[in-house]
Amino acid sequence: MRRMMAAIVTLVLLACPAAHAVQPDEIMSDPAKEARARDLSRELRCMVCQNQSIDDSDAPLARDLRLLVRERIAAGDSNSQVLDFLVARYGEFVLLKPRFEGQTMLLWLLAPLLLIGGGLALWLQIRRRSRSGADLPAPPLTPDEEARLAALMSDDAKSS
Repeated sequence: MRRMMAAIVTLVLLACPAAHAVQPDEIMSDPAKEARARDLSRELRCMVCQNQSIDDSDAPLARDLRLLVRERIAAGDSNSQVLDFLVARYGEFVLLKPRFEGQTMLLWLLAPLLLIGGGLALWLQIRRRSRSGADLPAPPLTPDEEARLAALMSDDAKSS
């Protein structure tokens, strides 16, 4: 019975859509501005949770950031101005998807460079192996080896 209840609770929790942490008192009266605020909130990292957007986080700092985004939008800032303001205040880390700049170039290019380097190393290894003669046919048997092989094969034929 306990397992069945646990399974039902698990299914109900998995079936529910993810709840957003935005509180009713944070929501802007203009639906267009609220949509902009929500889009921006999904791009910003919660500095406490670090792997969640501020839109999904219940942390007090995430709430402060959501309110700050809404204040900047209400003041007439564009989306890029809001993001620039937050990056200037909290650093590039506040963005869930960092910008491609000089500071973050290594972050963006490291994975492709490692993939290309691994492919190059694999290609060089295959090329080196083929040059070393690993793909050449085996030399012919000596007369002593042929006689020994014939003796072994005749012993196998007699035992079967």
